[in-house]
Amino acid sequence: MQGIYNLPDGPKMPLFVRLMQFIFQPLEYVEGLTKNYGDSITVWGNKGTPIIYFTQPQALQQIFTADGSCLDAGRTNRGLSFLFGTNSLLLLDGERHQRQRQLLTPPLHGDRMRAYGETIRTITRQVMESWEIDKPLVIRESMQEISLRVILQVVFGLEEGQRLEELRQLLSSLLDFISSPFMSAATFFDFFMKDFGAWSPWGWVLRQIQKIDKLIYALIQERRTELNQNRQDVLSLMMSARDENGEAMSDAELRDELITLLVAGHETTASALTWAFYWIDRLPEVRQKLLTELATLGENPDPTTVTKLPYLSAVCQETLRIHPIVMSATPRVVRSPINIMGYDLPEGAVIVPSIYLAHHREEVYPQPKQFKPERFLEKQFSPYEYLPFGGGNRRCIGLAFALYEMKLVLATVLMRFQLSPTNKRSQRPVRRGMTMAAPAGMRMVVKPNSYKRELTVLKS
Repeated sequence: MQGIYNLPDGPKMPLFVRLMQFIFQPLEYVEGLTKNYGDSITVWGNKGTPIIYFTQPQALQQIFTADGSCLDAGRTNRGLSFLFGTNSLLLLDGERHQRQRQLLTPPLHGDRMRAYGETIRTITRQVMESWEIDKPLVIRESMQEISLRVILQVVFGLEEGQRLEELRQLLSSLLDFISSPFMSAATFFDFFMKDFGAWSPWGWVLRQIQKIDKLIYALIQERRTELNQNRQDVLSLMMSARDENGEAMSDAELRDELITLLVAGHETTASALTWAFYWIDRLPEVRQKLLTELATLGENPDPTTVTKLPYLSAVCQETLRIHPIVMSATPRVVRSPINIMGYDLPEGAVIVPSIYLAHHREEVYPQPKQFKPERFLEKQFSPYEYLPFGGGNRRCIGLAFALYEMKLVLATVLMRFQLSPTNKRSQRPVRRGMTMAAPAGMRMVVKPNSYKRELTVLKS
């Protein structure tokens, strides 16, 4: 294949050595690729499959706008079917993918989404009640608690009570386990993913999923028999959605999409918020600008007004630029030969649009390692330069909701507290499952902030 097709250059190291670096040093791995081989890089996978990384905006535009019949994306995620099922938007291609996307889009956008603002703010305040002044807390755990509660109430429509708590505990233990360093590495090797009974690691995972499924299917059945047709949670809206043939989603489809929304929304939002607080404390000028902007809104601003603040939005955008939660957009498998940036890619080749490398291009983002929210106030970046949620027809369907939640949580916390890391050294992202996150043990000390003082000054 190498002699027939025109492919970019790339490393020739043994696959196992490369895989170990990708698992345990993912940032160093991709940074080394582009440093040594440029903007387009070929690595070789199992059975001689070429895997081509692209980082430049022109290439990403060609990939994201390519005819859908030329590229598949869902099949590259089939290894996640143990958790997401076979009906998840992430695992589908073609007409089935398009149908599911059309059914899922309305509940997560526009007026529907804005109706959840007060719930997000209330949950954030409830979690903050457990914080103690001048006492350290594991910031990621608090952000995970907020994001999980938001999903269970906004997406699942669960009120506080035994069922919410049971599902919360099951989901937390499952997600923490499969995202642990051991399991993050194990999922790259098929022989680890074997069920040797309830006491084996993979057996425990599968039985946790069975317990979660039992609760979810019971909830779906209960919701189907309810007389109240005015519920606004995402599950109820998904159940009432119809495709162009007038058909609704099946119970299995609802289950798979709920799990997908939960896992994708929970981990990613918690990681993004953790990094945002890290940078806001690290750069006092950023924090001061945020407090000054928030103070213009008064004591209890409308949630939608908060989410439209330009500097707050820029801080969120820059957080997701410098620390994208997933390093690459969904890989595409070439169905029929395609030319990208002058390279002829054969059928079966895998295309990897690198989000991390695209976000750290010097010519697009001068001084890319520096946290500078002003970038997003000074320039409008194209979807091929800035792509924290992927691109094309695989762009994350929950991106608007994720940004809405992120802004509200940040604003709600900053109006009351300052969070300062106990360890002032620079922090590097670490692998957490299929995502990149702040180090798990990052602790922050809770202190009162100057928001009230800013508000008093503005009023005077």
